Amino acid sequence: MIIVDTSVWIAAKRDTKVRAVLQALIEADEAAMPLPVRLELLAGTPRKDRRTFLESCQGVPQVIPTEKAWGPLQPWIERAADAGHRFSLPDLLIAALAEEIGGLVWSLDKDFERMEQLEIVRLYPWPVADRQAEPRRADRTQLQ
Repeated sequence: MIIVDTSVWIAAKRDTKVRAVLQALIEADEAAMPLPVRLELLAGTPRKDRRTFLESCQGVPQVIPTEKAWGPLQPWIERAADAGHRFSLPDLLIAALAEEIGGLVWSLDKDFERMEQLEIVRLYPWPVADRQAEPRRADRTQLQ
């Protein structure tokens, strides 16, 4: 499963290649929206568009934090701080949700690249270099 970060949903509105990859992942039932992302997007949605936005979210699996999701946050915060990094709580929670379900995170946010260097998160290797519209399917063996 690919946990899709806020940056990707926003980019998909402007970038046809990002939109094509995201749409293909949704159609393949490989994309999921974590609760922090849904709330971030909702906060930036004009009142007149909120109902449409919430209805569109129903077609994408939602990932909601459980008690277990909060467990790795303190060690990750300490690891990051020791290495001179700081990450937002929503980003750390997105990483924890991905870990909880054994998924990858797709983000265009450089903070997630730094998290990956610290082995906090595993990123979805979307075709950045060639910007192909065809998504790479998640390697199921890596997700288990």
